[in-house]
Amino acid sequence: MDGAGSLTRSLFRSLRPQADLKAAAIGAVVLLREWLQDKRDERRAAAKIKSRAKAVVEREPPPRVVAFVERYLPRRVGISMTVLLLIGSCGFGIVKGGHLQDFITAVSDARNALANSAGFRITSVVINGRKQLTQDEILAIGGVSGRSSLLFLDADAVRDKLKANPWIADATVLKLYPGQLMIELTERKAFALWQEAGRLSVIADDGAVLEPYVSRRFLSLPLVVGKGAETQARDFLALLARYPQVNAVTKAAVFVGERRWNLRLKDGLDIRLPEQDVGNALAMLSRLDKEDRLFSRDIVAVDMRLPDRLVVQLSEDAAKAREDMFKDKKKKKAGDSA
Repeated sequence: MDGAGSLTRSLFRSLRPQADLKAAAIGAVVLLREWLQDKRDERRAAAKIKSRAKAVVEREPPPRVVAFVERYLPRRVGISMTVLLLIGSCGFGIVKGGHLQDFITAVSDARNALANSAGFRITSVVINGRKQLTQDEILAIGGVSGRSSLLFLDADAVRDKLKANPWIADATVLKLYPGQLMIELTERKAFALWQEAGRLSVIADDGAVLEPYVSRRFLSLPLVVGKGAETQARDFLALLARYPQVNAVTKAAVFVGERRWNLRLKDGLDIRLPEQDVGNALAMLSRLDKEDRLFSRDIVAVDMRLPDRLVVQLSEDAAKAREDMFKDKKKKKAGDSA
């Protein structure tokens, strides 16, 4: 037994160096193969880098404008320009589609809603000097609605809108935070009725048209007629008021040819005033009516345009009666002579 075991151990000892050499040879082959593979990969990577560099070198140089932009413009300017282009396209679409006012209104309503929720809602409105216009009309003219906030309300814009209304001569708009709006108005007064080209309007003393229609409360105002009468009415009516004898029976003052005035009396009598010395003509009319009851005579017109005479036009009945009277006088004279 001992001899056999010794033989076996000696055999294994003789075989171990051979096995080690074989394993070492296999390991060397594997390492060599891996080293060769790495070299091969390095050459391929170098070849790829070289080919890419060659492609970059062989690319045509960019135009000068492009090169200038790439060199001097800041980074990300392209993104910024793209965003601006998109915003501009949206804006152009809104304007071209006719939605600009809707867009502005929506933005305004949104910011006013935020301000109202923050405590800047208009809770009270005080309007002083109002006579002809109602509070709702004034707020509507100024562009103030239930959605408006005191924070974003443009007081100057409201004032300009109010002054654009013919009834309002001047306006003051004050914002009292957090929620009170105060408006002081100076209204124009209705001065006269003006008729031109068949249209009747209410005018102020400066000729501004206050209303393109006439309600009942204005029917007692004096009436002026003709082109340009609205701007000349203040001076003429002031002069006419100095002669109550004439003014009381006057129905309308007619501006003729933008040069002179005619008076249409309530009984239909026309008085043609001169272009100059109107005051003297009115004084003469007043005196003739007091002394000779001129306005009660059966006449249809009085022409005062000539400086040295007064021409009276009789009515048809008065003219016929006058003609018959002269005929009778002629007959009597003829009989007396016979």
